[in-house]
Order: sequence, then structure tokens, then C-alpha cells
Amino acid sequence: MSQQSQFLDEVKWNQDGLVPAIAQDSENGEVLMLAWMNREALDCTLIEGRAIYWSRSRQKLWRKGEESGNVQELEDIRLDCDGDTVLLKVRQLGGIACHTGRRHCFYRRLQQGVWQVTDAVIKEPSDMYGQPDE
Repeated sequence: MSQQSQFLDEVKWNQDGLVPAIAQDSENGEVLMLAWMNREALDCTLIEGRAIYWSRSRQKLWRKGEESGNVQELEDIRLDCDGDTVLLKVRQLGGIACHTGRRHCFYRRLQQGVWQVTDAVIKEPSDMYGQPDE
């Protein structure tokens, strides 16, 4: 961890040592995704200048775009008033933040009690990851 990582002590980590992190487009304010960070992920994000998350399913650090090429370059980091949510303002390289191949992860809208898909796939997941989306 960086020598100047005292800021990490001000974050209210949950019982698993994680904090939710919202990625927001720094140019237009669009919410791109929500992921989780541990202390190391947040520290590395600051050091490397790109979004790095904690993968709960793989139990390891996940550098956004390491497989897909859709890197999130860090522009700004904010902590909410309660200290329990991080906001990353990022430049979304490749224009795709979601593993489904869409611009953002919030592509379903509730309409009359049914989730409706509102955004088309920009790039097939199999083209980004080499395997069909599950």
C-alpha cells in the first residue's frame, strides 16, 4: 500500500472489508456501474490512476478492462457523507463499462412490473472475453 494511505482509515468498510464503488462518467455524469473495493483495490486505484475493484466471485483484485480492454481511467475519487460509498469519476475507454457489452450496467428499466431492456449491446461479450456471456 502507498505510504500516504491514511485516507483508507476514513472509509467505513463493511463486515467483509468492502465498500461499494460507483463508477460515473466524468464528462457527462452517467452512472456506469457499481462494484466493490477493498483497501488494496482503493489504494491501487489511486496509485495506478485506473479503476481497480475486488471481485467477490473470484476473490481477487480486478483491474477494470484487463480482459475486455475497456479500462476506466481515474479522474476523481469522492467519498459520500457517511463514508460508506466511494464514487469514482472515470473516463471509460472503449465506451463499454458492462460485461454484457453495453455502455453501462443499468440497461433494464422497470415498466409496469416488468424489467425492459433499454440499451443495445455494443460489442458481444464473446468478442471481448472469448466466451459466451453467462
